[in-house]
Amino acid sequence: MVSDSSITKPCLAPGILRRVHHIALNVKDMDASRKFYGVILGLKELKGKEVPETLIELVASGKVANFITPDGTIIDLFWKPELSPPDPDPNVEFTRAAHLAFDIAPEMFDRALYVLNFHEIEIALGPVTRPTGKGVYFYDPDGFLVEIRCDPA
Repeated sequence: MVSDSSITKPCLAPGILRRVHHIALNVKDMDASRKFYGVILGLKELKGKEVPETLIELVASGKVANFITPDGTIIDLFWKPELSPPDPDPNVEFTRAAHLAFDIAPEMFDRALYVLNFHEIEIALGPVTRPTGKGVYFYDPDGFLVEIRCDPA
């Protein structure tokens, strides 16, 4: 007899959740964060008619910025000027989210390292090599841990 209580409880079947739709981040310095995600990391910022209708007023007032990754994931930045982590040391986690990971082609990994170094982005960990690939970890302007990773070459 199967005693797994999850059999009788409703759940979503694998594949029902198709992909990450968006990631919302609170940011203290909108200009620094827009530069970080748009210029340094090269994500496309949504402007004009690309901005979702529900966010047009917030974007126009400078309270929200939206970026899109090549796979269509949206990153929403919400300006919170009073935001500060409970601990000023960004190595102390202050959010339930562990990190935001971007995938990159293996042949572009060294280029990403070059860009981070060029912009004097302090590397928190790495590059590390694991059976799942290589990764490098660093913080955005608000102390949120970001990873750039690639599959094994």
